[in-house]
Amino acid sequence: MKLQTLAAACAAFAALAVGSTAFAAEPVTIKLQAPVAAKTKFIAGGAMFVCEADACVAGAATPQTFAVSTCRTVAEKVGAVAAFSGRRALDPAQLADCNHAAAAPGATQLAKQ
Repeated sequence: MKLQTLAAACAAFAALAVGSTAFAAEPVTIKLQAPVAAKTKFIAGGAMFVCEADACVAGAATPQTFAVSTCRTVAEKVGAVAAFSGRRALDPAQLADCNHAAAAPGATQLAKQ
């Protein structure tokens, strides 16, 4: 009986560990309303975003990355957001809230590569 309980506990732990890894590995993709002039990198919501053309991608997202506050930070850095998707997508009302933070052209200096 103790061996079965131990085996069940190990199986449950393994399932949670795999699930957590899958969550953390899911990227966040943000489509911008206008393209960035040059490849741009910055941190938002605990993840590194790389923006090129009209898309920003964070490959190693954290639970905080899937939030309106992350979208606001992106909008402040590179401009208005057209779509925010990943484990969760933002609805139109959340995107409108996000885009209140959109930067005026040339308002923010970023590290560019």
